[in-house]
Amino acid sequence: MLSPVLLESLRAYWRATRPQGPFLFPGKDPARPVCPETVRKALRRAVSQLALPKRVTPHTLRHSFATHWMEAGTALPVIPSLLGHGSFRTTARYTHVSTHAIAATPSPLDRLPTVPTVLAHAAASR
Repeated sequence: MLSPVLLESLRAYWRATRPQGPFLFPGKDPARPVCPETVRKALRRAVSQLALPKRVTPHTLRHSFATHWMEAGTALPVIPSLLGHGSFRTTARYTHVSTHAIAATPSPLDRLPTVPTVLAHAAASR
């Protein structure tokens, strides 16, 4: 899944850098991709510059992405496929429901008729 906004950003990056070799983000050796540790360091630097209070890792971003999908209403069976998981159990560890989403969720009991409504229907059917 590649959003049009991200695609345009990646195209602008490619036009500006014209990376040599087969990788959009090459490592020191253009024939090899950037290494995971370089990505972690760049993320740590960005988090530090933003003065974020929480520890953020690439894996944190993956968890956040899954949670945002869920909160945006993506069907739960679709999310494991988007993350490349073979099992929903694996995905369940990734998705964390925000307290706002929990508070905004109506109880199914709210759909039940109230006691006076039930009594009125009972009286009317006599």
